[in-house]
Amino acid sequence: MSFIILVTFVSCGNIKAVKSADTLSDVVSVDDQPKWTSIFNGTDLTGWTIKIRGYPLGENFGNTLRVEDSILKIRYDAYGSNFNDRFGTVYFDKYLTNYRLKVEYRFVGETAPGAPTWGYRDSGIQFQGQPPTTQKLDDAFPVCLEYNFHGGNGTEERPLGAACTNGMFIEYMGEKNTTTCIPAEVGRTFHGNQWVTAEIEVKNGKITHYVNGEEILSYANPTYNPENEMAKMLMDGEYTKVKGGYISLQSNSHPIDFRKIELLEY
Repeated sequence: MSFIILVTFVSCGNIKAVKSADTLSDVVSVDDQPKWTSIFNGTDLTGWTIKIRGYPLGENFGNTLRVEDSILKIRYDAYGSNFNDRFGTVYFDKYLTNYRLKVEYRFVGETAPGAPTWGYRDSGIQFQGQPPTTQKLDDAFPVCLEYNFHGGNGTEERPLGAACTNGMFIEYMGEKNTTTCIPAEVGRTFHGNQWVTAEIEVKNGKITHYVNGEEILSYANPTYNPENEMAKMLMDGEYTKVKGGYISLQSNSHPIDFRKIELLEY
């Protein structure tokens, strides 16, 4: 009888040990999972750097970028009658490689007077971009990739989500792009002032665009264009592969709001 009890006790002990190990394994795997982090604090632009064409890095001409009611607002009420190509960028101050970015935005109001016609309800997320300290005084846009935002005019289809390049190439369907922008494969137009959720995933050379959780475009393997002066400076010798870069939001002449900006790093 005692022998049977001993075996039962040892067996139960082993079972408990296995369960404990499994539980520990589960805890470790959960803790190791990447987590979403808010990179906009809803109060100010701590952790971000502004660059507006024609003005030094960090100068927020006309209070273009402002935080009100926990919303990052881009406005042009101080620009007068001529926008004068004063395109802007606000950079998140961290170099990134593999990540997923989620942004909630909406277009509001009217395009700034004197803006180009394409500026109507146009903005975007720039990513894999050059360091903000390298953007020259009169550069309109950084060397980067872009998830382009378009807003509808109330009647016509005007899909968002195109992949645009400045000083870079990408591979789409296995071939290097020959146009500046590649439209989204799934066309989605959003009219009015509704909030839209745009996401970008950059992982091991593959890039995917999403809108409201739906995949709309995928491409891969960005490389610098050695014929672009700034892009050539960013290259590692003759090596053209884009290893990472900075994310930023565009100030393109149409008022826009951002209320949530979240990052998940792999």
